[in-house]
Amino acid sequence: MKAYPYYLANRAESPNAALEVRDKFSGEVAARAALADAQALDQAIGAAVAAEKATRRLPSYERQAILKHCVARLGQRREELAKLLCVEAGKPIRDARGEVSRMLDTFRIASEEAVRNYGEVVPLDSTPRARGYSGMWKRMPLGACGFITPFNFPLNLVAHKIAPALAMGCPFVLKPASATPLSALTIGEVLAETSLPDGAFSILPCSAEDSRALVEDERIKLLSFTGSPEVGWDLKRRAGRKRVVLELGGNAAVIVDQDADLDDAVPRIITGAFYQSGQSCISVQRILAHDLVYRRFRERLIEATRRLKAGNPSNEETFIGPLINEEAAKRLEEWLEAAVQRGAKLLCGGKRVGAMMEPTLLEDVPKDEPLCAREAFGPVAILSRFLDFDEALDEVNASVYGLQAGIFTRDLYRTQRAWEVLQVGGVIVGDVPSWRSDAMPYGGVKGSGSGREGVRFAMQEMSEIRMLVLRTP
Repeated sequence: MKAYPYYLANRAESPNAALEVRDKFSGEVAARAALADAQALDQAIGAAVAAEKATRRLPSYERQAILKHCVARLGQRREELAKLLCVEAGKPIRDARGEVSRMLDTFRIASEEAVRNYGEVVPLDSTPRARGYSGMWKRMPLGACGFITPFNFPLNLVAHKIAPALAMGCPFVLKPASATPLSALTIGEVLAETSLPDGAFSILPCSAEDSRALVEDERIKLLSFTGSPEVGWDLKRRAGRKRVVLELGGNAAVIVDQDADLDDAVPRIITGAFYQSGQSCISVQRILAHDLVYRRFRERLIEATRRLKAGNPSNEETFIGPLINEEAAKRLEEWLEAAVQRGAKLLCGGKRVGAMMEPTLLEDVPKDEPLCAREAFGPVAILSRFLDFDEALDEVNASVYGLQAGIFTRDLYRTQRAWEVLQVGGVIVGDVPSWRSDAMPYGGVKGSGSGREGVRFAMQEMSEIRMLVLRTP
């Protein structure tokens, strides 16, 4: 059984092997990792602050070289990392390989952005009092950053914190999810091979209590958190004056309009609802289909859902693996039962064995039921029909969340109206809300968080504008 060290100020340390990491399918202990305490976290923050000047002074070509090293070395371990995701996250192997590819894309994009951190010349002589003045601005790194990442994308969501920080020149301390720390620690192993200044990075699995300083310590200039709304908004409340970026999930909706190509829409919605067992903050949860296509669409969707294979995530044919733990599956089972008791119709699935939940479709779920109003975070989607497109937009907006929405329509005017009306961070036309490019601005509104990720946009969050004004006497 492999024991993983944590990384404190660039160095591997193994003070213990206290954190058990279980195979999410078998339930057996698969590996152990070093667990940091509050003292180690305090040392990491101090080291990151001490590294601010050296990290800021790294020329962009050196930052680019470090990121390219990550692409090359992690790319050499592509299959190893995919199998690691199968074990620690229960992610089906095909989804795992997809996440590894996206993680490599994220580091590659960051390597490109590291050398194009542009500023702008500002015309100041627009009034007589500014005659003889000229100005320009550029972005400067904020300084030490604190990152907290979730279990569902333990490679790529870590990369979305780390890679922009490296590209911008910000030292950081990362707390990965305790259920899935191994992917982040493998990235740490590669970062330790680079020429980053001492203290520029720390990757420390630790308890929520021992990680309080990452949130509350004023030496941290930015906190970036991806996880549940309950935790995220509490962290923002406790974070003090530091900048806070929150990605807090949602209950994403997709609209299937009357002119949609069902041959195209059905397989995309199946993927959007059930890939990696629905454990994605932009997983398709609510499906709104126009009355004119509802019956045909419903039949095709049920048939396609029933064909999905569940089981051991390491098997090539598996589409549905386990949820992160049995407690998560039990919670989802309770939501299903509550919805059915209030009149929802179970179309297929619904059975649970341990942490495994069948891919499930329902219709006529009351709008105030948790299964409709909250984030399911599992392989469940609910169907409803609409007659008027604007009413469908209003129903999407009725959610307290606003991360992304998808629309299958060929009507340009409806596309434009949706873009203007929908209260979400992104509108995806011709595809599901689950689609994301690692270069695009990504984040939500309302209860889904604040700030944006996507490499260039995360770099902006991790930087501040510094103005230079020149006077010619």
